[in-house]
Amino acid sequence: MHLLVIWCLPIFLVSTSNHLDAQSKDPIIFGMSTALTGPTRSLGENMRAGVLAAFEEVNRKGGIEGAPLELICLDDGYEPALTIPNMMKLIHEDKVMAIIGNVGTPTSVTAIPLAQKYKTLFYGAFTGAGALRRNGGVMPYVINYRASYAEETAAMVKALIKNKLARVDEVAFFTQRDAYGDDGFLGGLRALIEQGLEDNNVIHARYERNTLAVEGALADFLTEEKPPKAIIMVGAYAPCAAFVRLAKKHGLDALFLNVSFVGANALAKKLGEEGDGVVITQVVPHIDSDLPTVKAYKQALSSWNEAYEPSFVSLEGYISARILIESMERYKGDRYKRRYYIKALESLGKFDLGLGAPLNLDSQDHQASHMVWPTYIKDSKVQPLNWQGLLGLNP
Repeated sequence: MHLLVIWCLPIFLVSTSNHLDAQSKDPIIFGMSTALTGPTRSLGENMRAGVLAAFEEVNRKGGIEGAPLELICLDDGYEPALTIPNMMKLIHEDKVMAIIGNVGTPTSVTAIPLAQKYKTLFYGAFTGAGALRRNGGVMPYVINYRASYAEETAAMVKALIKNKLARVDEVAFFTQRDAYGDDGFLGGLRALIEQGLEDNNVIHARYERNTLAVEGALADFLTEEKPPKAIIMVGAYAPCAAFVRLAKKHGLDALFLNVSFVGANALAKKLGEEGDGVVITQVVPHIDSDLPTVKAYKQALSSWNEAYEPSFVSLEGYISARILIESMERYKGDRYKRRYYIKALESLGKFDLGLGAPLNLDSQDHQASHMVWPTYIKDSKVQPLNWQGLLGLNP
């Protein structure tokens, strides 16, 4: 796979802006290693779009005390082997101040040791993996915006049991065969045990990362004497869509529930009319909500690129970037030193970004949000859902 480098320049650098003049400060450069090619490229493209929309929004107002924000994006195709050279280039050659918005668990697991070794902030990754949270503890150079996969799957399990849609022994898992899939499975298994599962004997079928080889996993479910009533899916949008289509074709009568990493908009598009009733948990509000940050996001995205459609993934990128910008606007110090960014984010404490609930970051808490919003697909669109509404989705 070839190396794709995209230097994401703010629009005002190539236009006539009234906000910045020739005396503007040097740009503050951030880095991102993400999937811009391959079957998960929609996730990488949308995270990049959200971050850029937030950066341009502040740049149009003069940057951070006259310093524009820039982003260098390197393609890793969602393959950990390509993340390593990307991280080395960003840190040593491009001399970025921090890494923001990397996509994926296996790629993040590879990137974090390098960020720690070279004392560079690894922030706002698009993953809810426990490897970035150390069982709720703090990792010195890792700061997260989003709720964890364990919190997402726990919300699913609680809703299934509370609404009597499935017993604990009627919930199964379809996951990607890597750190991402394993993390989601283990979080869901812990939630089932907390709800009364007495052993670890649950159906768990897997597929290989960056493939659509889901037939074997489906066969595992179809050969069970008692097929599951609910399947929690921890995968990417293309293979998850392929699995749902095949499962419905072969009469697997179950409720399908996906974690946020799947990319709800991409999944809905892939499934088309076969997507009705598929559930996706989100770690951001619905993109059609009236919350102040969601409205600001839509305006910023349209200003950056009016042809770009809003999505849950780009909203997450925008929110992560806005939190970073908020910390930079509040915290004084040398913004051209990497250590500044960890101190700035930790200084936020409890703050309100307009998401309907307060966020928090400090030296003892490196995860800003613990909120989970349920959604589902209807008529090829991702609609808001309350957990009681699962009853109407029961196959």
